[in-house]
Amino acid sequence: MKKTKILLVALLLISIFSGFLVEARTVEHTVIKGESMWIIAQKYMVGLSEIIGANPQVKNPDLIYPNQILYIPLNDPGTRSFEQQVIDLTNQKRLANGLPALQEDWQLSRCARYKSQDMHDKRYFSHTSPTYGSPFEMMNKFNIYYRSAGENIAMGQKTPQQVVDAWWNSPGHRQNMLNASFTYIGVGYVADGNYWTQMFIGK
Repeated sequence: MKKTKILLVALLLISIFSGFLVEARTVEHTVIKGESMWIIAQKYMVGLSEIIGANPQVKNPDLIYPNQILYIPLNDPGTRSFEQQVIDLTNQKRLANGLPALQEDWQLSRCARYKSQDMHDKRYFSHTSPTYGSPFEMMNKFNIYYRSAGENIAMGQKTPQQVVDAWWNSPGHRQNMLNASFTYIGVGYVADGNYWTQMFIGK
């Protein structure tokens, strides 16, 4: 019988201190008075660097004008659905164990997507990225504030249910999923190779 190699790693990080992603589609945004690229990035919940990268026609990102058309990169709907299902399934586990549900932090999900993509592109499976360093360092580089943080990664599971079940059946991963100090979650999935990253933070 052909066996699929499934890999799982959990990491818990505690701190007391306060684009190469390939996007599947874009939408057009007409700039209105008072908007900046940063404001638009917050509106669509995408990274500023992704918007700049999708608009090479804009020579100075600090200067945009009303009625100017910008292209906004959006995540693939199927990928986004998988990520949301992981969040929902994780929250079901927490609620069943008397813990409050985690809120999604879109910036944390963006960070998690970059981590999954980095593992795919650099062909490694580890909490320590050759590009970003440890999850602790990576969150700092993505300007994510936290007081406590943790990360689960996996590779090979084809569905949200499979990956959540695999994490749940591993004590280290389950500890992250049920950590009472965590209040926010982010999930990033890359379909090619089935790379999963689940990040948690407490603010």
